[in-house]
Amino acid sequence: MNRLSVILSLLSFTGLAACATAPPIRRPDVVLPPAFQNAVQIVATPAGFADTNWWIGFNDPLLTRTIDRALAGNTDVATAAARISIARATGARAGAALAPESTLGASAASTHDSQLSPFGEAAHIAGLPRDYETYSLGPQASWEFDLFGGLRHARQAAVAEAQAAVISAAAVRLAIAAEAADAYLDLRGLQAQLQLLDAQEDTQTHLLELVRLRVLQGVSADRDQQRATADLERVRALKLALHSRIDAQVYRLDVLMGSPAGTHLGELEKPQPQPLAPSPSGDVSPAGLLRRRPDIVVAEHLLAAATARIGAARAEYYPHLTFNGLAGFESVAAGRLFETPAQQGAALLGLRWRLFDFGRVDAELAIAHGHEAEALATYRGTVLQATADVETALSRFVQSRSEAAVLSRQIAALTLARDEAQIAFEGGVVPLSEVLDADRDLLSARTLLATVNAEEARAAVASFRSLGGGWTAAQFPQPSTGGK
Repeated sequence: MNRLSVILSLLSFTGLAACATAPPIRRPDVVLPPAFQNAVQIVATPAGFADTNWWIGFNDPLLTRTIDRALAGNTDVATAAARISIARATGARAGAALAPESTLGASAASTHDSQLSPFGEAAHIAGLPRDYETYSLGPQASWEFDLFGGLRHARQAAVAEAQAAVISAAAVRLAIAAEAADAYLDLRGLQAQLQLLDAQEDTQTHLLELVRLRVLQGVSADRDQQRATADLERVRALKLALHSRIDAQVYRLDVLMGSPAGTHLGELEKPQPQPLAPSPSGDVSPAGLLRRRPDIVVAEHLLAAATARIGAARAEYYPHLTFNGLAGFESVAAGRLFETPAQQGAALLGLRWRLFDFGRVDAELAIAHGHEAEALATYRGTVLQATADVETALSRFVQSRSEAAVLSRQIAALTLARDEAQIAFEGGVVPLSEVLDADRDLLSARTLLATVNAEEARAAVASFRSLGGGWTAAQFPQPSTGGK
């Protein structure tokens, strides 16, 4: 049997053994509920339907413009894009390791051998010159035969991590859009409260003027004037606190949009009506979360990468076979470099086997298994947290909508009561305290309604985010199943 046959037989045998080094991906078995508790609130979308611009449903052009700016200028989005480039380059490098490596080398050297060195002494005895120049030119190639799949599994892991980086960028975009929407809706809720306080300040000012007139006429006591004054100052103090909170939300939005704080103050500080919350839309099936939520798909890809790392670590139990070769020219005279006598070549078939290092290989394999177990637990935890996110957001949405309806009825009753108290006070039937109490109750209810309306809209945002923000399985690359 010639040497080529021996090599081919070795390759065939070890190639078959390579199948044993690649474990399949463990598909996590996470028990999900058959339906969400408040699934009736979700507007079901057709299979494969994707509407990642869910914020358009709020019918607020400034909200849409704000989110578009955030997605274009946010630093976290830019960071995620950079991570994609890094991960893809890492995957390409891992793939390149499977192919032969070839380089073109050229050198020119001038040498002066010491007379006391072995070569210099021999040259002196033989009468040969100790000063000479050498020139070489030619390609060199090396190739590691991936007999047991170590390089292939390293590439598979790198590709899965690159895919995870791509999907992570989608998760970041979803998070930034949701955070910008949340800040914007909170801002509008605070501005609605401020408008109520402005109106209340006008009412309290008018009431104070009326009380002062009654004091001058001797109809009311001075303490009524002091109490009316105190209530007016209380409203003014609440306005100052609201201004501070409004500015904080504007600055928060500026940073989300990648701008210095205060950049969009003039645009955002103008009061606008509170946007009406649209009903959340998406897949009503909890199982659909596994394919819609970017963070879940990321966790699945990282699990695939961890599994592939096991294959790469297990391949270290087996020998590594490499081939190195070169061909070219070498001469002591530059003018004769390309003549036939200057031709040279070499070929080397090398074997590297960590035969007495299995303790380290065992540890490396145990580490890889540990990372897989960690990735598996992370995947399960991500899925469970996703179901909690959906249920919590939908519960907030339902309760806020119901609370808003109750508050609307309460405000109608309190408005009538306040008007009657005002008429009765002006007629001298009831004391000023009843009017002030009615004012406080009405302001409290109206302020709470503005807060609840904002909470309902923010809960809708949280619902869109928890349901995957319009992403579908078709938009995400699927991880390799592992194995051979």
